[in-house]
Amino acid sequence: MEASKVIHAIYNDDDVLMHAVKKVKAAKHHIEEIYTPFPVHGLDKAMGLAPTRLAICAFMYGCVGLTVAILMMNFIMIEDWPQDIGGKPSFSYLENMPAFVPIMFELTVFFAAHLMVITFYLRSKMWPFKKAENPDPRTTDDHFLMEIPVHGNQQELHDLLAQTGAVEINVVDKAH
Repeated sequence: MEASKVIHAIYNDDDVLMHAVKKVKAAKHHIEEIYTPFPVHGLDKAMGLAPTRLAICAFMYGCVGLTVAILMMNFIMIEDWPQDIGGKPSFSYLENMPAFVPIMFELTVFFAAHLMVITFYLRSKMWPFKKAENPDPRTTDDHFLMEIPVHGNQQELHDLLAQTGAVEINVVDKAH
């Protein structure tokens, strides 16, 4: 296992963190990761992260749910066991489609929601019994941590981070 050094800059305010991220990015340093106790609005944009494509997945999963609903209701109510319910004969799918709309909606939402959760966990590499990757437990309470790799510029980074309002700056060996 090869170890490399990273700097952990700890902040106690999200506005100070946002200002620091902009300063660090302006100085052309790569920010490896930021750990926060709650989502910070605009942080992904300030870090220069690409927009998420999870919305595309949600749409595709919704389409799968709608398709499953249509095929399931057509098979169950029209082909397999047509019934005369309340004087409404089940001779064709189109004649009965208004009664099927709630089921189509519910299965669309069901598939989109459940498959999105699974996709999010897989994409985030979060699965049962996985060890937490949080480098400092204070980031789950009230502190913010910025992780920057060190490439022979430790003093320069330390000085820059001290100027940005970091309350604590630590150099750590991180195993890859």
